[in-house]
Amino acid sequence: MKTRLSSSLEIPLAKPVFDEEMKKAAVEALLNERFVLGESVYKFEEEFARYCNVDFAVSTSSGTNALQIAFVALGIKPGDRVITTSASFVATSNAVLHARGEPDFADIALTTYTIDPGRIRRAVGPKTRGVVPVHLYGYPADMDAVNEVAEKEGLFVVEDACQAHGAIYKGRKVGGLSSAACFSFYSSKNMTVAGDGGMLVTDDKKVAEDSKKLRDCGRVSQYVHDVVGYTSRLNTVNAAIGRVQLKRLDEWNEKRVRNAGEYDRLLSDVEGLSLPPSGDGRTKPVYHLYVVRTSRRDDLEKWLRSNGIHCGIHYSLPIHLQPVYKGMYGFTEGMLPKSEELCRTCLSLPMYPSLGSEEIEFVSERIHEFFGSR
Repeated sequence: MKTRLSSSLEIPLAKPVFDEEMKKAAVEALLNERFVLGESVYKFEEEFARYCNVDFAVSTSSGTNALQIAFVALGIKPGDRVITTSASFVATSNAVLHARGEPDFADIALTTYTIDPGRIRRAVGPKTRGVVPVHLYGYPADMDAVNEVAEKEGLFVVEDACQAHGAIYKGRKVGGLSSAACFSFYSSKNMTVAGDGGMLVTDDKKVAEDSKKLRDCGRVSQYVHDVVGYTSRLNTVNAAIGRVQLKRLDEWNEKRVRNAGEYDRLLSDVEGLSLPPSGDGRTKPVYHLYVVRTSRRDDLEKWLRSNGIHCGIHYSLPIHLQPVYKGMYGFTEGMLPKSEELCRTCLSLPMYPSLGSEEIEFVSERIHEFFGSR
């Protein structure tokens, strides 16, 4: 039976939440606290550390800044190499460059969309200093295997958890599975701060203390600085909004998981369409994005958009084939075939907590129509 949605309906890809409670928190922070590094910032850090079950959290002005600061705090030196995945947003490897390191890439496993630990081992060289698994689209990387390789090779591990707030790996939230982890609160993420923002989490006291100093111009007191730092602080008003969003995060994530289950049920019979990896006894993804794959991706995207369904492509080019990286390093097609295949075939369908069953059915019906299944 077809859903009875208006033909003029527009279904967005994402729908960030900003309500009266968040508005009230923002106004109170603006009226009563310092604009920068006010009380809400420190409370947000404490609450986020507790949420991730880690000892320390350090807020920053973006997820990219959090990654860069983590690398510097972990002692990266010019010319040190860091292995990560090319199937990610370009900021993952840009942060390595900002920290004066050099990125290397290992291919992914298409069954998880995340870095293949076996490929990490092959990419290790004499200058390799660390590895950055990306919990892409909210699906946790295989952290036991990643950590095993890192321990054998003497490497630090920094989780890029910018898309994975609240995701579970073997009973533990991502963020507490490595030397440090970094989150983004950009507006499309599972939780936001109504603007740019990021968080670095760690159990290492020295990494936390160095990161706090680095994000605040390298200062040890108001006008005394003992390292070259950055201006990467989180605004107080953003932290106040983030505190409210954090309280809602688990509820929102459960709704995302339910929505993903509905998509899985309705789309499992579509030939020519691969569904995203789902959770099992070891992993519980949080579906920052619901990403399907098809060789007919571009045509499917056009068809869905013509039906008022907004889609996304995350990402159309792997990092190693971005013009700037090809120009810097001479990377060529075919180097990372699975990452390249993901970027050729991926399509993000609408996914957000308030997405309704009728809307999911409507999207699924249009996909069946496109593939001629119904």
